[in-house]
Amino acid sequence: MMPAVIHPSAVVERGAQIAEDCKIGPFCHVGPEVVLGRGVELKSHVVVTGATEIGDETMVFPFAVIGEIPQDLKFKGEETRLVIGKRNRIREHVTMNCGTDGGGGLTKVGDDGLFMAGCHVAHDAQVGDRVILVNNSALAGHCVIEDDVIVGGLSGVHQWVRIGRGAIIGAVTMVTNDVIPYGLVQAPRGKLDGLNLVGLKRRGVSRSDITALRAAFQMLAQGEGAFADRAKRLGNETQSDYVREIVDFILGDSDRHFLTPG
Repeated sequence: MMPAVIHPSAVVERGAQIAEDCKIGPFCHVGPEVVLGRGVELKSHVVVTGATEIGDETMVFPFAVIGEIPQDLKFKGEETRLVIGKRNRIREHVTMNCGTDGGGGLTKVGDDGLFMAGCHVAHDAQVGDRVILVNNSALAGHCVIEDDVIVGGLSGVHQWVRIGRGAIIGAVTMVTNDVIPYGLVQAPRGKLDGLNLVGLKRRGVSRSDITALRAAFQMLAQGEGAFADRAKRLGNETQSDYVREIVDFILGDSDRHFLTPG
């Protein structure tokens, strides 16, 4: 392994843990509680502060600010953390905040994500693996974003909202309620318009499972009873693991209502 390479103009405060193969470029600032994994690269003018851990081979581009205190007036300086996984790409002007005491004290980002220029991950958000946030999109506090989600450019996700695995949010969309796994959401005030069929096909989901998901969506849209009642009935009838995932998501704990099929 090669030793870390730190540009002379960078400021790395005493106490920071810098692993082998790291590259810290010009005019970066790394705080005393920061932990950088193997092969992390901070391009230039990057600020990493707070109790922040960045996983192996993650690359952070200029003017990103990672680990600053939450944008929450209730925050009083308590000890909270930000943990970022491996092989992420965090582009220019991205901001990611540490957690709050009231939200569990931890903001967490998974592996292999792409966070495009100007996007924001707020306090106590829980972001899964292979998530893509497109330019200038924003996650509010306490959001849960499951694996393989794409959030389109200039979109916003309301605090406490959950977005299920494999869902896609169109550009310039405000998401105020939970989104079922594999859902397709678009329009300015966020409407559940169908399933993310393109994403399902790209991941190699079988034709039989896609057919089952389509039938499940129709039942959720047009079946009798309340939305939760339709989901319970669907759970009793389905043999598809993908449909079961949607049912479990709907019947799980939530602080918001759901976007329901139109």
